[in-house]
Amino acid sequence: MNKQRVLLGMSGGVDSSVAGYLLRAQGYEVIGVTMKVWPQDCISRAEDKCCGPQAVADARGVAHSLGLPHYVVDEADQFEQTVISYFASEYQAGRTPNPCVMCNEKLKFGNLWNKAEALECDYIATGHYAIIEHHADRAVLRKGVDPRKDQSYFLFSLRQPQLRRALTPLGTMRKPQIREIAHSLGLKVADKIDSQEICFVPGNDYKVFLRSHLGENEFHRGEIYDVDGNFVGEHEGIELFTIGQRKGLPGGSARPRYVVDLDPETNRVIVGSAGDLVCDEFEVDRVNWIAGASNEVVNVTVKIRYSHPGTSATLTPQPDGRAHIRLHEAQKAVTPGQAAVFYDGDLVLGGGWICRSEALSRSAAPVLA
Repeated sequence: MNKQRVLLGMSGGVDSSVAGYLLRAQGYEVIGVTMKVWPQDCISRAEDKCCGPQAVADARGVAHSLGLPHYVVDEADQFEQTVISYFASEYQAGRTPNPCVMCNEKLKFGNLWNKAEALECDYIATGHYAIIEHHADRAVLRKGVDPRKDQSYFLFSLRQPQLRRALTPLGTMRKPQIREIAHSLGLKVADKIDSQEICFVPGNDYKVFLRSHLGENEFHRGEIYDVDGNFVGEHEGIELFTIGQRKGLPGGSARPRYVVDLDPETNRVIVGSAGDLVCDEFEVDRVNWIAGASNEVVNVTVKIRYSHPGTSATLTPQPDGRAHIRLHEAQKAVTPGQAAVFYDGDLVLGGGWICRSEALSRSAAPVLA
């Protein structure tokens, strides 16, 4: 019987490297692939980044050590059109994007399937810390067992056809185990530091990136007002602000000011106190139901950003792929453009994208830590 063949996305880090070893140990025929996502004129600032030149070299070295064939695919144009353009346009629309979700959906588990098919692969695998279970009628997505590394949040937008051909062998493991295996194999990437940044944003300074990518004439300049309608000052572009931001605002206030809203129609930045950031309900659109579409009101745990621990909420499905979320305990900085992912225990039910809404309720509840 022929082995099932897997195309493994190799980023040059320890996680995807050990994933290759584990898949081979499980009996799969593994082919490594690294996406080149940097245009030639950006190579200098990509040197030490995920999918940059050093990452390609590290992935190639690991593949050689493990005896795996390795390919490099040029996805620079698609990355520019699908991820970077989305990233910039979301900030221009007064929203805060999540490029990792988009990259997973559109590239890693999207365009890369064309390469997998050309190599007659049955699956695509990555080093994500999440569990994908394959059942007769559907695939199920669960949290990874390591709560500090769980990445199920970033996979919520994958559709069933993508999940059913996806493997994530690290989901049942913890990070120290991964490094221990890498050391035992003598892999040079065993102690490589995990990337904590957006891969295409040098120094994790998205403002510098937007200035270089968009140019000064593309910024939407406007005025800053407080929640009572008082003029506070002028700003150089709503692209330079996110909900909850405190730095970069005009001084002169007796209390700290925070960005509490962005209005792309008027280019206004609205500032207020920490209490004005607190919200107890919101809507999401473009909902993707992994565990099956629901037309009933359900209680869920919702994460409003990746670093959020999750909080209990009541979810009410709405027409046109929307849903209304009522938080049982108000939360700070519910940010339009970010993903809200719904869980039942460790099971990912689905998720959607937080909308800006005039009906957004900002309660007078105590500020949460």
